[in-house]
Amino acid sequence: MIKLLHAADLHLDSPLAGREHLAPALRAVPGKLAELCRREKCDLVLLAGDLFDGHDYTKESLNALRQALYDMEVPVFIAPGNHDYAEVHSPYEREIWPDNVRIFHYPFITPVDIPDLDCRVYGAGFRGMDCRSLLKDFRAEGDARYHIGVFHGDPAQVTSPYNPVTAAQVRDSALEYLALGHIHQTGSFRAGSTLCAWPGCPMGRGFDEPGEKGALIVTLEETAEARFVPLDTPRFHDLTLVPGEDPVGALDAVLPAAGSGDCYRITLTGESTGVDLPALNAHFSRFPHLELRDRTTTPVDLWASAEADTLEGELFRRLRMLLDDAGEDRAQEIRLAAKLARQLLDGQEVVLP
Repeated sequence: MIKLLHAADLHLDSPLAGREHLAPALRAVPGKLAELCRREKCDLVLLAGDLFDGHDYTKESLNALRQALYDMEVPVFIAPGNHDYAEVHSPYEREIWPDNVRIFHYPFITPVDIPDLDCRVYGAGFRGMDCRSLLKDFRAEGDARYHIGVFHGDPAQVTSPYNPVTAAQVRDSALEYLALGHIHQTGSFRAGSTLCAWPGCPMGRGFDEPGEKGALIVTLEETAEARFVPLDTPRFHDLTLVPGEDPVGALDAVLPAAGSGDCYRITLTGESTGVDLPALNAHFSRFPHLELRDRTTTPVDLWASAEADTLEGELFRRLRMLLDDAGEDRAQEIRLAAKLARQLLDGQEVVLP
């Protein structure tokens, strides 16, 4: 059996515009991966590209990554991606890396044998922002028990400029495991005898990257099995909430009691008369990165025009009359119809439930 750590898309030294407080946490990610590698007693590490956000990297991030790779104390394979592609100005060309690190500098597949693990690792790297399909016409060969691939690639779009990967290519590759990067949400699929997986980014950098982030621990035995392991990194939470007449109580119900350094964006919707954003922000000051957005509307009297001698009045009179003999479910439907009619007549945007 082989156990490996698979991570990708660290994007060290991302601009983090407006969220500079996340920079230390992002720089700590390589150390967390090294700790996970040691804790899980992994035999090797696969890093599938975009470890740096670009070629304007800092010495602090470089040193953090280099020290973490050294601390892993097992073979580490890096496949540069579209952000950290291997060219003359990249850290992969300019810097010195630990002896246990192998970087795939070129966009053609190169095999590396690890006799102690009865394993052959195949990898390739980007040399520019774009990369052709690396797996086209590829098939693993040799006597090794385990055949593993590591690339930065896009399994979601067959016309992608970033090394598109198809299910047919994966099926025909004869690999036990294919480690990908590029997609920032974790995912996987099987094609033939091959498990193809991507871990997502180990830390979100915005509300387009919400939820738990981490890495994959993969075991290779009769088949490949991948287990997602979240890292202790700041998270982004993008929530929608109907506050009613008690916004404080509604927010208390969805936010942790002890406060948090995570980033929260909560959009308040529905009808309410009690939203005071400055007061709410002050009350929830234990969340330094809380963003509240008020999208609520003021409650209206649905039946205010029911006595008017107009077509509008006739409509609401008839709806109100239907309520008299309606059961609760039917009454809810009638009130909803009246509400939608009121919004349409007032020129509001209507969103069907």
